[in-house]
Amino acid sequence: MTTMTETSARFREFKMPDVGEGLTEAEILKWFVQPGDTVTDGQVVCEVETAKAAVELPIPFDGVVHELRFPEGTTVDVGQVIIAIDVAPGSGDAPAPAAAPAQEPVETPAAEAEPKGRTPVLVGYGVAETSTKRRPRKGASAAPEAAAVAAAVQAELNGHGAQAPAAVPAQAGAPDGGRPLAKPPVRKLAKDLGIDLATVVPTGKDGIITREDVHAAAAPAAPAPATAPAPAQAAPEAPAAVVASDSARETRIPVKGVRKAIAQAMVGSAFTAPHVTEFVTVDVTRTMKLVAELKEDKDMAGVRVNPLLIIAKALLVAIKRNPEVNAAWDEANQEIVQKHYVNLGIAAATPRGLIVPNIKDAHDKTLPQLAAALGELVTTARDGKTSPAAMAGGTVTITNVGVFGVDTGTPILNPGESAILAVGAIKLQPWVHKGKVKPRQVTTLALSFDHRLVDGELGSKVLADVAAILEQPKRLITWA
Repeated sequence: MTTMTETSARFREFKMPDVGEGLTEAEILKWFVQPGDTVTDGQVVCEVETAKAAVELPIPFDGVVHELRFPEGTTVDVGQVIIAIDVAPGSGDAPAPAAAPAQEPVETPAAEAEPKGRTPVLVGYGVAETSTKRRPRKGASAAPEAAAVAAAVQAELNGHGAQAPAAVPAQAGAPDGGRPLAKPPVRKLAKDLGIDLATVVPTGKDGIITREDVHAAAAPAAPAPATAPAPAQAAPEAPAAVVASDSARETRIPVKGVRKAIAQAMVGSAFTAPHVTEFVTVDVTRTMKLVAELKEDKDMAGVRVNPLLIIAKALLVAIKRNPEVNAAWDEANQEIVQKHYVNLGIAAATPRGLIVPNIKDAHDKTLPQLAAALGELVTTARDGKTSPAAMAGGTVTITNVGVFGVDTGTPILNPGESAILAVGAIKLQPWVHKGKVKPRQVTTLALSFDHRLVDGELGSKVLADVAAILEQPKRLITWA
C-alpha cells in the first residue's frame, strides 16, 4: 500500500505502513527524530511494534521534520499519517496545517461553554447543529438535547457556570443519549482501562471515539483541567481516592502488540488442534561430553555450542527418519500438507514476550551452519530485531524450558505446525548405568503433536529417535 502522500509541493506525509501480512495497527515505540531535524531517504525515523515484532521504519524522501503526528506509546492504524516532512525548507511557504488539529474545531462548541461574546441561542443551536452533522438523530431526541445545552449555557450566564460544563461533556460522549460511537478495538481498550465510553469526549470524524480519546480519558490529571478548570475545583475528592486505592492494589496492562498476538495464537491452537503430549526421560551424559568436545573443535570455532544444538540436530534426524510428522492440517481443503523441508522454530523469551522465529531449511544445514544460525536467531530475538518474515512458515518447534530450571511441560503447538518438542533441565541424577546406580546427566523430553495428522505410533517413534540420539550421539553419524 502507499505509505506517503503529497499535501503540497513543500510538505509530504508518511503513513503507517503494513509492515506484516494483514496487520492493521502498530504501536510507536520510539521516535528517533524530532521536529526540525534533517532526514534523508532511507533514514530510520521511528521504531514500531506490531503483533509480530518490533520494526524500524525508514523515511522514503529527504527533508526536514515538520511534525510528529503521534507521541511514543500510541497505537496507530495502518494508513494513518504519522509524520510530516518539509521537502523544500526555506521556501517561505506557510506551514501546512496538520490533519489531527483540523478536527479540533468540531469539538470546540461542545466542549466549551464560554459566555464571552455569545448568547444562549447561538451556543445552543451551534451545539445541536454540530451534533446533527456528526451523527443523524431522530426528531424526538434532537429538541430535548438542544434545550438541555441551551439551559446549561443560560445557567452559565446567570452565574451558575459550575453546572454547565458538567452537561456538555455528557453530550459530547454520547450525543443522542445512546451508545457512543467507537470501533471494537477501541471499545476493548476502554474496557481494559476501566473507562466508560459515555464519559469520553470524541475527536474522531462523525463523533467516533478514537484510541487517543480513551488514553486521554484514562490520564489521571490531564482531562479535567483541559476541558474546564471550574469543574475540577467543584468535583468531589472521593473518586480520586478510589482511583488511588485501585491503582495501589492492582495494575492494568493493555493487551497489544506481541502479547496480544501470543494470546490469540495460543487460544486458537489449543482449541483447534487436538493436542497429545508424550514424555521420555533420557540419560544425556554422552551428549554433554560431545558438547564439551565440540567446543574444542576447530571446525566449530566462532560459533556457540550448547546442548540445544545437539537436540536440534537430533530432532532434524528424527524428522528425516519419520517425514510424515513434518506436516500441516489444511482445514479449508480438508488436506494434510506434508512438508519436504524443515523450518525449525526456536521459542525465544524476549522483553516483549514469547516469539518463535525459525531457521529456514534447517534440514540442509551442517552442524556448524546450524550452530551459526541458532546463535544469530537468539541474538536477534534478544535485541528485539526479529522480523515478521523470520517468524513465518515454521514447521516444527523446540522450546527449551530447562533454561528456567523446569523439568518438563506440555507445550502448545505453534499455529500451523504439527509438533513441538519441550526440553527440560539437564540435572545430575542417580541413574542405573551398566547395572550400577551412578550419577548421570538426565533430562526429560516432552513432544506435543496434532493428533489429526500424527498418530500415537508416529509421535512415539519421533520422540524415541530423539531420545536415542541424545543417549548415543554416535547415531547422528549413522542416521543423518
